[in-house]
Amino acid sequence: MTHPPSFTKIQKLANENGIDFVGVARSELFASTLNDLQERKGKNLHGGMEFTYRNPKRSTNPNATMPDAESLIVAAQSYWQPVSHGDKATEPMGRVALYAQRDHYAYLKKGLQVIAEELNSKGFKTRILVDDNALVDREAAYRAGIGWYGKNANILIPKRGSWFILGSILTDAPFQPNEPIEDGCGTCTKCIPACPTDAIAEPGVIDANRCLAWLVQAEGQFPAEFRVALGDRIYGCDDCQLACPTNKFEERLYESRKSSSSRNSVSIHEILEADDQQLLSEFGQWYIPKRDPRYLRRNALIVLGNSRLPLTARTIRAVERWLSDSDEMLRSHAVWTAKRLGLHNLLTELANDTSQEVQKELSMEVPHVHPEERSQDELVWTG
Repeated sequence: MTHPPSFTKIQKLANENGIDFVGVARSELFASTLNDLQERKGKNLHGGMEFTYRNPKRSTNPNATMPDAESLIVAAQSYWQPVSHGDKATEPMGRVALYAQRDHYAYLKKGLQVIAEELNSKGFKTRILVDDNALVDREAAYRAGIGWYGKNANILIPKRGSWFILGSILTDAPFQPNEPIEDGCGTCTKCIPACPTDAIAEPGVIDANRCLAWLVQAEGQFPAEFRVALGDRIYGCDDCQLACPTNKFEERLYESRKSSSSRNSVSIHEILEADDQQLLSEFGQWYIPKRDPRYLRRNALIVLGNSRLPLTARTIRAVERWLSDSDEMLRSHAVWTAKRLGLHNLLTELANDTSQEVQKELSMEVPHVHPEERSQDELVWTG
C-alpha cells in the first residue's frame, strides 16, 4: 500500500508556497457545527446569508463531498498588510476591508494545489476547498488545531491573530489529526464593543442582520438604521479585528510589508458614473448579489451620503442622476443621500413618485451632517 508523504513534507511544501500554517482534521461530520447553524438559522441570525447556511448538512460533512475521504489538510495564509495613511481626501472615497483588497484566495489555492499534486503523485485523491460553500472553513481550522474561536467568531491563531484566510484539501490519504487548542481570549472582550452595529450578539455568535460586512453583500434595501454606521465602508468591515489584541502580533510581524497590487480605497464618484460592464470588470472579485452592479451603486450612495467633504458639482450631479433613475431601490437610496447632504431642493420632483420605497424615504427623518463638523483626523483616510 502506498504511504502518503509525511506531515513534515506537507508543512514544508505549504511554507514554500506562501502558506503560514497547516494542520490536519478528521474527515467526519461536524455535528456541533451543524447544530449551531441550524439553531442560528432558526433564530434568523443568518440574516439571509446563504454561504455555509445554504445547505448545513453538506457544509458540515466533508464526506458529502468525498465519501471515502479520511483527512482534511487545513491551511491558513496571512493577508495582513500595513494600514496606509493617505493624503487628505479631496473626493468621497470608499474604504475596502483588508481581506478584499486583492484576490488572496487565488494565492492560497495555488499553494494548496502544490500539496494536492504531491498527494496525487502518491496515488491519493484530493479536492481543494477554498472559499467554497462545501465546508465551514473555521470549524475545519479549529479541529485541525490551527486556532481557537474568538469572541468575534473568527479563528485566532496563537501569537498571530485572525488576519488569515482559510482553505482545505479533502483527501483519502490517512494522516494523524491534530488536536484543537484551548481558548486564548480569556476575559478579553475588546472586539464586542468595537463592532459599530453591536452585531456580536454574544461571544462567538454574530447576528448577520447587523453585521456591516454582510449587509453590503445582502440583497434589497440597506437597513436605514445602519447606514450612518456604514461610514465610508464600500466593502467589508475590519473593526472587530482591529480591536483584537492578539492581532497586534501579526501587525508588528509584518509592519514593513506592502503590496503594490492592493486597493485600499475606491472612488465613490467613479462607481456611480461607471456602467455595468466597467463595475463588474473592476470589482468582479467581490461578492455582489446576483452579479448585479446595482448593489455596488446602492452602497456607494450611502457612502456618498456619509461624506463630510464640502459639496461639489460632481457630487450634486451624482445625486441628481440617481434620483431620476428607473431603479426604485437606487432612487430611494439617493433620497437618503440627498437628505444627508442637505440637498432637499432636489427632492421636490419626487413628491408624486409611485414607489413605496421612495415615499418611505421621503417621509423618513435623516440627520444632516455639515462638512465643518468633521474633524481634521477624519479627513485623512486611515483604512
